[in-house]
Amino acid sequence: MRQSQLFTKTRREAPADEPSKNAQLLIRAGFVYKEMAGVYAYLPLGLAVVEKIKAIVREEMNAIGGQELIMTALQKKELWEKTDRWDDEKVDVWFKSELKAGGEVGFGWSHEEPIGEMMKNYITSYKDLPIYVYQFQTKLRNELRAKSGVMRGREFVMKDMYSFCLGQKDHDAFYNATIEAYKRVYARLGLGEDTFITFASGGAFTQFSHEFQTICEAGEDAIYINREKGIAINEEVLNDETLASLKVTKEELTLVKTAEVGNIFNFGRQKATDLELTYKAETGEDVAVWMGSYGIGVTRLVGVIVEKFSDEKGMVWPVSVAPFYVHLIGLNNEDNAVKDWADGLYASLKERGISVLYDDRNLRAGEKFADSDLIGIPYRIVASKRGQAEGTFEVVTRATGEVRQLTEEELYADFDASLDT
Repeated sequence: MRQSQLFTKTRREAPADEPSKNAQLLIRAGFVYKEMAGVYAYLPLGLAVVEKIKAIVREEMNAIGGQELIMTALQKKELWEKTDRWDDEKVDVWFKSELKAGGEVGFGWSHEEPIGEMMKNYITSYKDLPIYVYQFQTKLRNELRAKSGVMRGREFVMKDMYSFCLGQKDHDAFYNATIEAYKRVYARLGLGEDTFITFASGGAFTQFSHEFQTICEAGEDAIYINREKGIAINEEVLNDETLASLKVTKEELTLVKTAEVGNIFNFGRQKATDLELTYKAETGEDVAVWMGSYGIGVTRLVGVIVEKFSDEKGMVWPVSVAPFYVHLIGLNNEDNAVKDWADGLYASLKERGISVLYDDRNLRAGEKFADSDLIGIPYRIVASKRGQAEGTFEVVTRATGEVRQLTEEELYADFDASLDT
């Protein structure tokens, strides 16, 4: 993309009403637009990051047998009453509305009930199981607090997956496979070393759950960790019983601030029993399906990555989720020979399948460099009059600040090697 054709513009100052670092940087760089507290529109650069995250998650969910679908956002009151989760006293994040035709409707904050109800049309026999389905969908939650930018939204994109199994043995096998898939997701996002599978409360879902928590100073959670043993416990469930079950003492644990980036729940047969979702066993007996639920906060991850990978100049995107691989900066645009040289490199990089944001705007070099630092694309290439005379491009690595002077051939060889790894 040519930056001159990008409708968004950078801002030097953060909006006064936005306290979180992630949203400040994303807004200033033109990745998101703030509609209201906890509600953000994703602009072309921001959407590119979201799609990169979704692609990684999709690959890992497909690898363990997941099938993608998309459910509706509007949900029936009567269905949620079956499981006693329509009442605002039981679930306090509902958005609800009156239908003109009469009756109430809810806006999806989660999808266990609707997807379980739907499966009654496709599960009749033990031969139909197991089934694993997932979606990327916008959730709507009437959160009381929305001060953490895109890390705590009232409207956000989530990957939620649901498993339907014959019994606990099959469920446990898939549950464990999902844990490993989640670990691969966070490793590919650059968060693997600081993300822990955490014993936690199930909240409105189940009595207990496992969360995936990433160490982050801007996070809203607190967990106790032991890196050596790979143990993490949410502060809310830290007690003698939990410590004993995990064979660890409180003295062996360190308290850290974290952001929840994923969770997994074991519903057992209760959810299916409430929904009357059963299968015919080999014995002829009707048996309730064993269900599980598995979530990853896609847009929340955008915020966590920004909080983790940014400096005083702006964002520093990991290669795996950056909106572009290269930020090409064309200087001395008034010189047609230099401009043609930069244009030629832009075309050649695109032909090689390297994603490029090309700053072809008629701005001062300082403005272009400041915007490039703020946007945070992994590699910056500078095409200048001096570089053309010497036959080299200046290549800057955003994460380390390393500066190299490379010929065009050296540039291609370097990027080809980097992309292969």
